[in-house]
Amino acid sequence: MPSAADEITAAIAAAGGAISFSDYMQLALYGQDGFYTTGGRAGRRGGDFITSPEVGPLFGTVIARALDAWWKELGSPNQFDVVECGAGPGTLARSILAAQPECAAAMQYVAVELSASQRALHPQGVKSCETIPDGPINGVILANELLDNLPFRLFVFDGAWMEAFVSLASGGQFVEVLRTPDVVPSCLPKTAPLGSRAPIQDLAASWVRDSLANISNGLLLLLDYCSTSTAEIALTPWREWLRTYRDQGRGTHYLTEPGSQDITTQVMIDQLPTGFTSSTQADFLMQWGIDELVCEGSDYWESMKTAPDVAAMKMRSRATEAKSLTDQSGLGVFSVLSWQK
Repeated sequence: MPSAADEITAAIAAAGGAISFSDYMQLALYGQDGFYTTGGRAGRRGGDFITSPEVGPLFGTVIARALDAWWKELGSPNQFDVVECGAGPGTLARSILAAQPECAAAMQYVAVELSASQRALHPQGVKSCETIPDGPINGVILANELLDNLPFRLFVFDGAWMEAFVSLASGGQFVEVLRTPDVVPSCLPKTAPLGSRAPIQDLAASWVRDSLANISNGLLLLLDYCSTSTAEIALTPWREWLRTYRDQGRGTHYLTEPGSQDITTQVMIDQLPTGFTSSTQADFLMQWGIDELVCEGSDYWESMKTAPDVAAMKMRSRATEAKSLTDQSGLGVFSVLSWQK
């Protein structure tokens, strides 16, 4: 039975013995038998990891409030585009629609997801696409934990900065080989301890530029785990920023069992286009009324707790969800970056 390892092995042979780490990651995650192609996804039930939308519907309810404000800032147009990239199984879209924002009648919600199996799970009321539609987009492009999954080049300090490629050892296992790059990226420090590593996220930066080019009037909103400086991350143990996940826990080394686990990295803010505003997820959610929504949920629960319905149970959970979403040792410290166009 074909596997991601087979596809990677064939690519290595076709390339003459080694492929870039970026190409390896592309095949391991998005190839014909890659992790996301074959069913890897976020979610509490059957998922491999939990993102903010899977904590519960409160996250989407807060985003819906923000969308209403941005719609009004644009003059409440009759068509308000909301394009969610990396939509996964549609959990965030489902929560936003359930919140019934004021802009609902004008909102054209597009859920962009590469995986056909995940697109099949998208809710009614959204347009599912494999790729982002061409502009002009009048509204919001948003992505929650997308950039960390985009393939990146990997650099290693071995007396000088070298680029890591993936090759095949005689025993059949995947191994790294280092090659001298044509150009050393300027974001890397001039020197570093032997063995230091850093991601070079060309695709992430390109994705941001292309998304901004598609927006005629509106905003690009990204939520992800970020680091401000590539030079600083180069001094950080690589296992702290280059991670794998599966079955709700950490996976194995990124070169083992490709296709069976997620591969992800911190997003390097200094490699992205400038001109954005930044806050933590906790501050962003508080700005758009998460505390008010928790109080609303508490009041509703108190009025219904003697004979609670489904809505009351959801309202009661808001306090627990808010605690998780704003946790300063977890999701609360994620970065929220926005570019106004």
